[in-house]
Amino acid sequence: MWKYKIFYIAILFLCSTLSAQQPLTLWYDKPAEEWTDALPLGNGSLGAMVYGGVKEDHIQFNEATFWSGAPRDYNRKDAYQYLEPIRKLLAEGKQAAAEQLAQDHFMGKRSNEDNYAAQKKEWLSKVRTDTQYAAASFDDSKWKTVQLPTNAGWEKEGWVGLDGSVWFRAAFNVDDNFDNEEFVINLGKIRDVDFTYINGKLVGTGEGSNTIRTYTFNSSILKKGKNVIAVQVLNFYDKGGFADKTIKPDYFTIQSASHKAIQLNHTWKYYIQDNRPPAFPAYNASYLAFADVFFKWNIDNNASGYKRDLELSYALQSVSFTANNIHYRREYFISYPQQAMAMHFTADAKHAVSLSAVFRTYHPNHTIKKINDSTLGIYLQPSDGILKAAAYLSAKIINGKINVTDTSLNIDKADAVTFYLVAATSFRNYHDVSGNPEDSCIKRLSALQHYSYPAIKARHVNNYQKLFNTFSVSFGNIDNTLPADKRLMQPDKANDVSLIALYMQYARYLLISSSRPGGQPANLQGIWNNELAPPWGSKYTTNINLEMNYWPADVLNLSACMQPFISLTKDVSVTGETTAKNYYNINDAWVLHHNTDIWRGTAPVNASNHGIWVSGSGWLATMLWQHFLYTQDTIFLRNEAYPVMKKAAMFYHHFLVKDPATGWLISTPSNSPENGGLVAGPTMDHQIIRQLFNDCIEASKTLNIDKAFSDSLQQQYKQIAPDQIGKYGQLQEWLQDVDDTSNHHRHVSFLWGVYPGHDITWKDSVMMNAAKQSLLYRGDSGTGWSLAWKINLWAKLKDGDHAFKLLNDLLTPAIQNGKENGGTYNNMFDAHPPFQIDGNFGGAAGIAAMLLQSDEDGIELLPALPATLHDGNVKGIRAVGDFELNFSWRDGKLQQVSITSISGLKCTLKYKQYSILFSTEKNKTYRFNNELKAL
Repeated sequence: MWKYKIFYIAILFLCSTLSAQQPLTLWYDKPAEEWTDALPLGNGSLGAMVYGGVKEDHIQFNEATFWSGAPRDYNRKDAYQYLEPIRKLLAEGKQAAAEQLAQDHFMGKRSNEDNYAAQKKEWLSKVRTDTQYAAASFDDSKWKTVQLPTNAGWEKEGWVGLDGSVWFRAAFNVDDNFDNEEFVINLGKIRDVDFTYINGKLVGTGEGSNTIRTYTFNSSILKKGKNVIAVQVLNFYDKGGFADKTIKPDYFTIQSASHKAIQLNHTWKYYIQDNRPPAFPAYNASYLAFADVFFKWNIDNNASGYKRDLELSYALQSVSFTANNIHYRREYFISYPQQAMAMHFTADAKHAVSLSAVFRTYHPNHTIKKINDSTLGIYLQPSDGILKAAAYLSAKIINGKINVTDTSLNIDKADAVTFYLVAATSFRNYHDVSGNPEDSCIKRLSALQHYSYPAIKARHVNNYQKLFNTFSVSFGNIDNTLPADKRLMQPDKANDVSLIALYMQYARYLLISSSRPGGQPANLQGIWNNELAPPWGSKYTTNINLEMNYWPADVLNLSACMQPFISLTKDVSVTGETTAKNYYNINDAWVLHHNTDIWRGTAPVNASNHGIWVSGSGWLATMLWQHFLYTQDTIFLRNEAYPVMKKAAMFYHHFLVKDPATGWLISTPSNSPENGGLVAGPTMDHQIIRQLFNDCIEASKTLNIDKAFSDSLQQQYKQIAPDQIGKYGQLQEWLQDVDDTSNHHRHVSFLWGVYPGHDITWKDSVMMNAAKQSLLYRGDSGTGWSLAWKINLWAKLKDGDHAFKLLNDLLTPAIQNGKENGGTYNNMFDAHPPFQIDGNFGGAAGIAAMLLQSDEDGIELLPALPATLHDGNVKGIRAVGDFELNFSWRDGKLQQVSITSISGLKCTLKYKQYSILFSTEKNKTYRFNNELKAL
């Protein structure tokens, strides 16, 4: 009898737990239509987007190490010869000349730049020689058709990743005879080069993606009746084709002054002549889409009771519906212990599970084949890259039959089926690509044989919850009756404050899913990307975006997720030594500019007006110290963080120069990301350098080492150009007082000292208010990540209501009236636009900053609580000093707080006018009321 009682109690506990977790669900009443409707899964190595279709389900997936490019030297040798000339030009006020000199001689090397000109010439000679496709008499009857013009390029037609030469042909009729008239053809914008013919005669050629193609020709080449226009489009890299996001009325017309326009916006024929142009020189590699799995079911689309959801508490997705009186359920997750994606499909009727699974990929270099009687495989390699990759899809069934061909995996009349997807590349580290992806896939599938599906699921949930369950938050007013996309459409989030808690936990889910020990750090899109030419390469932008990804990690009790970020920082501290030597003639030190990638390039990239920014290394190094402050892990500090911090500080120790006008030490050349061009002495640089110096000084004391070096930093610290207040009462962005109060640039870089730095605090209220004035001038609008940064800044300024206003803006639907804006997509991904994940992470950090702020001077409770979040509680929030707190509030007032001291340090706790300092013991918990009196 006691066995049944225990079982009954366990069931009650499970049900109550599930009930309590219901608000942590994103659910929808229809399948995804767009990629930003699909829901994400990930384990730090494998990422997937699940669409949840009824008749056809679509899984788009990524592997974190699948990038373009190869190990290489990003540095231009002896570029330091141009450093002093650039500095001199800047000192003389000759910014344009300094930028040109820097662009010519001071930028990093691009891949294939030495060979590209010759390769391009050879390729062009091949594709331009064969111009038979322009002739009016050419037979194009076997060509495929496409509707032109395409909105935003040919990728919208499914030609993702297509580069090369493509011919387009269309016929048009002329009813009149013309006598020496001038006609104009307008084709809008084309990427990158076009050669346009009418009846075999070249009428014009153009180049550049922003150039509108208008060509004038004489009517003598027209004939009464049928005429033919042919356009050869040459696209060398990135997106291609007819490229206007907005199609204007006069596009795709042939007009003369006296005749009605001939319309060309209709069906055209096309032929892909050559899709292998030479590799275009790139400053950085790109994170690439891997492949897609399509499940095609023997079910009609007339389903009822449809629901798809993502349970954040378990990292599980499900899709359920009823079709033909049969209830279907599909379950999806990606296991970190097993390094595999599991997909479990069931029905409540026997023999009702029949479907086919196929791979699709945009990569032209791929092979799909049968691996064994239950497994289909795909092998691929980027067109512009060295990495080899493989993915296997394997099935286990209950009853029914499996049939695998070289194109598909087929299930017939099963009761249930479980699919496992594994993927790997040949990447080992940034200088070793000797791995065997096929062996990795085989090993992972073999390891799955030891467990049943319920056991694999249980291992996944247990592993995930060890991270996820360390933190909880509630703002009351629990309401999950509407689908997530409908909740976002409500203009005032004050009526749905549980959405704020859900958003916070969603960011934690995304960080766990995209940044796990042993993997790569979360990139611009986390671990999710469906393009071969993703926005900004989906790489690591280090003048804000990479760092913002990790703002919530320590405070929201996910310190373990910092490991990939720490690993990347250690890598670039090695590659950055070569850059410091080649560009600044500084030895035994490292520098990182504003971008890096999987190959850990550290040189200046893109354009000199924003790519020469020396503070990426300083910012990353300060985050290592911040991580130490949260964890108090002195082994980490001694062996990993401090050596990296010291060499970063050593770079600035030698790099700073005296400004002849002021006598201050300044950073030059650099820029204030990504605003104002190449300058001497941007405020952000000096804030980061000061904080890094101070962090190194404190680390030296903690470790009791390097006193002489610490003393030298203290001396320099006093000489660095200070933060200054300008003529408008603003914090100056630059050394000179040249701020434009009407400038609403998305970057607020010069406010770094307020957040995430500590260079400006309320100890100097005059400077803090100057920063506030600058933020007011900058305005509230912005891209997704910009809004997130401003939320944190307003929280640090202790204006919770203003912070909440921007949070409400951040949670506004990104697509409204057919236009994309900064905000949030239906699947709650952040919109730059397009998708960038940093806004999710920065937004969550901003909510945390409303509830708690901490530094080496203590912990402040509810420092920026907005009136909207008047009731709530939080458990497991972390503070500097290795403290963990639980507290609650009602009607905007603290109720009680408990604080657990993990390391046993002294603690300063503040709330409103109350403040206490007390000693602690390791792992002991202390409780206080709303006046911070002990309970």
